[in-house]
Amino acid sequence: MITIDLSPLYRSSIGFDRLASMLDSTRSTDPAPAAYPPYNIEMTEENRYSISLAVAGFSQQEIDIQIEKGVLTISGKKAATQHSDKLLHQGFALRPFERKFNLAEHIEVSGAELRNGLLTIRLQREIPPEMQPRKIEIETPDKVLEHQPETEQTA
Repeated sequence: MITIDLSPLYRSSIGFDRLASMLDSTRSTDPAPAAYPPYNIEMTEENRYSISLAVAGFSQQEIDIQIEKGVLTISGKKAATQHSDKLLHQGFALRPFERKFNLAEHIEVSGAELRNGLLTIRLQREIPPEMQPRKIEIETPDKVLEHQPETEQTA
């Protein structure tokens, strides 16, 4: 197991406690994540993303999407069905699934769509106005003592 020392990062960083807990949780999860269902993550525009999952055979009612503490969880469970005696081969993987995605701060789900067996979840980074870059003006005191050179008086 590889150990990563992040102490140099913390010497010059403030408020990155969530980063440390996220790294710990990533390290403690299953080392071989499930490959089902396959998915893509795409940056569609600046501050806009989409996650697409191949969920052929699942209906909208059989898929659940939730967000809790910055973790997007997508799960699917097929309703009990009667298998036909005439089914010779079942190539569709209709087993239950669960996919989790850690979302960065200020990433919000803006919508989800199921079309042609592809579930697409739209995400958007919405930075609050108080978190956006701003210029800090340097204040000057009201009474400033300035050095004034002495003037020569002519007599």
